[in-house]
Amino acid sequence: MLDTQALPHYFNAEHADYRAALRDFVAREITPFVNEWDEAETFPRDLYQRIARLGVLGIGYPEALGGTPADIFYHLITAEEMARSGSGGVSASLLSHTIGLPPVNAYGSDALKQRVVPAVLRGDKIAGLAVTEPGGGSDVASLKTTAVRDGDHYVVSGEKVFITSGMRADYLTVAVRTDPNNKGAGGVSALLVECDSPGLTRTALNKMGWWASDTAHLRFDQVRVPVAHLLGVENQGFKVFMNNFNAERLGMSAQACMFAQVCLQEAVDWARERHTFGQALSQRQVIRHKLVDMAMRIEAARSLVYELAWQVEHQVGDPAHLVARACMAKILSTQAMQFCADQAVQILGGMGFMRGTRSERIYREVKVMMIGGGSEEIMKDLAARQLGI
Repeated sequence: MLDTQALPHYFNAEHADYRAALRDFVAREITPFVNEWDEAETFPRDLYQRIARLGVLGIGYPEALGGTPADIFYHLITAEEMARSGSGGVSASLLSHTIGLPPVNAYGSDALKQRVVPAVLRGDKIAGLAVTEPGGGSDVASLKTTAVRDGDHYVVSGEKVFITSGMRADYLTVAVRTDPNNKGAGGVSALLVECDSPGLTRTALNKMGWWASDTAHLRFDQVRVPVAHLLGVENQGFKVFMNNFNAERLGMSAQACMFAQVCLQEAVDWARERHTFGQALSQRQVIRHKLVDMAMRIEAARSLVYELAWQVEHQVGDPAHLVARACMAKILSTQAMQFCADQAVQILGGMGFMRGTRSERIYREVKVMMIGGGSEEIMKDLAARQLGI
């Protein structure tokens, strides 16, 4: 399938070494257990520390904070190799710091970064992101959770929903409205909230997929957050979250391509082994065409993801167009994932409907990939605005 050695303009020898080490870890420590963890709707907390010792959680963070400075392709490799297990739930929770921690690293005070970032990168603490609200969905600018200044604290009240790692997280980067007179993007701020704060209650949600991850509904009832936990400038937090979303969408695109590839590989393996009327399924033209259709969509989506990553890494191209391409990459890759999951289940037949096959799990997890990080409809609208359409 994918041969990154044939893509030297994207991946070098160091990338290959990192990929090999992570692939081995996933094969030994994650893949054999994903069915068990799915049924249990959780996974061992010490998995954070185990994968941290491999250096995975620290990719892209400063050495002074316990991280490893790295280019964007290390992030793509992480997304891809974690997805190779076929479990989006494990990946989502285990890597929730990739969306919760960057605003702290980029906009937090030195004291806050020193206290929070190293502990998360060691796997001792868990970080997440809390933006979505029950009535707002992807419309971040219209959020209603308020943060009212009271001396050296903000008093936070409101709700967040569909929050990955919401039950386990020790820290949450939360989008709040600090200017009640500004109902748009201008009144939004970013706060780091410690999850043992009085007034914060968390309720677990049941989901179609991602069973191994915890997803929560959060309620903030006059939660006091130190002003020192403000990330960036008050009332200018909208750009904090928008920059974060662009990186999240690129990572999700890489993940979706790998999930699609996992489906393709399972379908190929099944088609070679399964015989009907004296002939392997893989020898039947209708099945071979399905497999090629799957491969075409994966290649097209992955090509866009890699080329966009190269442009972002080398700061090539108009920023607005890069945002538009990130939206397109997420749409194209998640559509490829949807198509491949559907075709794989069809090829596997009855087995594709059974829990325990990778394609069955990925089939259930497609929709959250098409919604999370911005729905397909929002992505198209955002891309149109960035392109001046």
